[in-house]
Amino acid sequence: MRASSRFLPRPRALFLAVSLATALGSATAAEVPVVPANAQLASPDIEKKVNALLARMTLSEKMGQLVQYGSDGGAALAGADAIAANPEARAHVDVMALARKGELGSMLNVVGAETTRRYQEAALHSRLGIPLLFGADIIHGYRTIYPVPLGLSASWDPSLVEDVSRMSAAEAVTGGVKWFYSPMVDISRDARWGRSTEGAGEDAYLGAAMARAYIRGYQGKDLADPESVAASVKHFAAYGAAEAGREYNTTDMSDVRLRQVYLPPYRAAVEAGAATMMSAFNSLNGVPATADRYLMTDILRKEWGFNGFVVSDYTAVMELNNHGIALDAATATLKALNAGVEVDMMSHYYDTEIPGLLKDGRLSMATVDEAVRRVLRVKFALGLFERPYAQGTEVTKAVDANRPLARRAAEESFVLLKNGGDGTSAVLPLDGRVKKLALIGPLADAAGEMQGAWGGAKHFPDVVTLRAGLSQRMKAQGGELIYAEGTGIETDSETGFAEAKKAAAQADVVVMALGESSRMSGEAGSRAHLDLPGNQQKLLEQIVATGKPVVLLVFSGRPLVLDWADRHVPAIMAVWFPGTEAGNAVANVLFGDVAPSGKLTMSFPYAEGQEPLYYNQFPTGRPPGDADLRKPPGGDSTFVSRYIDVPNDALYPFGHGLSYTTFGYSDVQVSRRRVPLGEANDRNAKQLVTVTATVKNTGSRAGTEVVQLYVRNLGASLEQPVRSLQGFQRVTLKPGESRRVTFQLGFPELSFWNARSEEVVEPTRYTVWVGGSSTAEQQAGFEVSP
Repeated sequence: MRASSRFLPRPRALFLAVSLATALGSATAAEVPVVPANAQLASPDIEKKVNALLARMTLSEKMGQLVQYGSDGGAALAGADAIAANPEARAHVDVMALARKGELGSMLNVVGAETTRRYQEAALHSRLGIPLLFGADIIHGYRTIYPVPLGLSASWDPSLVEDVSRMSAAEAVTGGVKWFYSPMVDISRDARWGRSTEGAGEDAYLGAAMARAYIRGYQGKDLADPESVAASVKHFAAYGAAEAGREYNTTDMSDVRLRQVYLPPYRAAVEAGAATMMSAFNSLNGVPATADRYLMTDILRKEWGFNGFVVSDYTAVMELNNHGIALDAATATLKALNAGVEVDMMSHYYDTEIPGLLKDGRLSMATVDEAVRRVLRVKFALGLFERPYAQGTEVTKAVDANRPLARRAAEESFVLLKNGGDGTSAVLPLDGRVKKLALIGPLADAAGEMQGAWGGAKHFPDVVTLRAGLSQRMKAQGGELIYAEGTGIETDSETGFAEAKKAAAQADVVVMALGESSRMSGEAGSRAHLDLPGNQQKLLEQIVATGKPVVLLVFSGRPLVLDWADRHVPAIMAVWFPGTEAGNAVANVLFGDVAPSGKLTMSFPYAEGQEPLYYNQFPTGRPPGDADLRKPPGGDSTFVSRYIDVPNDALYPFGHGLSYTTFGYSDVQVSRRRVPLGEANDRNAKQLVTVTATVKNTGSRAGTEVVQLYVRNLGASLEQPVRSLQGFQRVTLKPGESRRVTFQLGFPELSFWNARSEEVVEPTRYTVWVGGSSTAEQQAGFEVSP
């Protein structure tokens, strides 16, 4: 059994301390200094080394630490890279020459022991010998690939996330990589946004738990550990709230929503010791994040105590011109540096504009020096000065010893959305009586798609496809696998339909592998329509019409619209993009070696028009109550908050996921019915109320249930969500076994952000639910009294 506890709030910044003291009777501003979030980066020994080195650096060497290039130096920019390109970036930058002169600080997606050594040797032979920091987009595995982050989050297993992150770091350092542009902790409530695949979904509490796990895995207990890498938490901030789910689009929201919904995962990562952050592409409330001092300095550093460095996203400094808040490269550079963005990724602005800004007095040398200090602190903490080169034997393909962990991650990520019901029998798990199994669909034998949008080196021979995994399983039990592609992922051609229907006709059961291509989920992967691409829906309908039992496996990096499938397909399982061990993991779950335990972390809609869709919505003045929203409006169900053509709720809600057994809940209790307000407003209070409940395996198989705790706060000065996740535990039970589960509610779980941007508890009434999804019904209550 594993439990998750929410991060503890750090003392607020000085500019908010006075208001907090007035509202809560807390300490004065002078008594709440900001504590550095990462103790290693605050080491006096490191600071001494940093200052000694800084005193010897020329301006050119200082600027070098603040810029990042790839191996091509920004030459021959095209497509998206050319959108914002300034005249200097259009010319070739000789990266090797910069390294030799000590005028380059880090490199982007330059990977491999030999390649990184070549650049590193050049840097080490420069006047001061400051090592390069090699960063890369390692999102869900280096060479042994595990599920995309959205799928991994469906495991609700932070310890698993920590384990696979550590595995990824240990592989990557053998290729010279010491800096991951991961984790992405953006909250995503809109399935249209392609980068939903990179995060942990729609909920702040779960997102914070996953953020902490990634940091622990990547950075370990010591950044100087040879197998540790520095994490870069992205994209700060609120990138996942892009309007209409459109990539790179603007975001706009109240400070209350920002702090209550979108900032908690970033904050959790910082408090776990994240060494670096990445600024977002988007603007927030009219200010592009890369120029937003409120985000990068006031919140990140003054409130949370972040003491690493911030890197811009790819050409984000340059893109301040496109945002319209800078008319030239110099102004863009000035705004980004003064906001608190230390490293310019690929824009070629800092190294060309800083000298002139210093000369005319618009930029202070103190700002430049502090930016350089922040970069050097991380390099010293990583041990780069002692171990600048790749460590160990280079990993160039999936590691056999790591496959079991990658396979377990995939198995835990799968979410069984439906298995029988509505008068139909359960199809899963399959058993030995299945002698002929048809496998149909464009994702059935697609090694390249299994690795997802950020699948490492795309070394496809490493991948166990569904066809390979199921062929081996059927052969082992004396059966036969009949394969037909049926159609492509995005094609309209029906030339393969006849072969697919023939395969279905010969089979006892049909497994259909349908969904998106990996490129459709990820950066620049926003979709206006969330149905099955191409003519896959038509193929599905024709196979279902054969009358054979169908199991639909949905491959995607986001929720899809599966309304028709839910009504006509007996078994549906979301398998995301599972990674290297895809075929083996799917086979193990389909045949019952492993019971599914995944739970959704994003709501699946009935229709795209419901987006953005999330479970923890605010109440309205005209709630629908008990009205059946599946029916058209009429009578008392007309003038209420609703759609006239689909329900308000999700088809498959947040937290939903079935197993091969069933679980029951009972006897939800709270340890006290009343909590004094003064006690509740102790920011260090962790155990104000204890919630207990009994969960029982009511089926005939062993299984793992994710027990979820939800809380509602009624009577507050601001509207609060109808319910919010405030705890979860993974519990494995034998048939008939019961267990008493316990959750602690403290200040972090009971507080909210008020209209003055203060985190407070007020005298209100709380309801708690414990169950297996966000629709949990077993409840209890208590109040906070004046």
